[in-house]
Amino acid sequence: MLATILAAGAALALAPPAAEARVYVDIGVAPPPPRVVVAPPPRVGYVWAPGYWYWSGRRHVWHDGYWMRERRGYHWVGPAWEQRGPRWHYAPGYWAR
Repeated sequence: MLATILAAGAALALAPPAAEARVYVDIGVAPPPPRVVVAPPPRVGYVWAPGYWYWSGRRHVWHDGYWMRERRGYHWVGPAWEQRGPRWHYAPGYWAR
């Protein structure tokens, strides 16, 4: 039994990290204008992610801003909507160098 547990642990340690999954949305409905919200004062060790509109499958829904732990050497690029011809493309937020 101990040998099985050790073998499983070794296999997990050698396994490649999981790929990052992203979901992109293309729809024919423009998002509403972003809401104007005053960001709270800075917090050491955290980054403020502003609110954004997301598509629920039937309509746009506002997601309030939130704090998340900073990642040293990276900056947060928030979610964005981009018009592509007659459609609107949503790209989720991500950490960039």
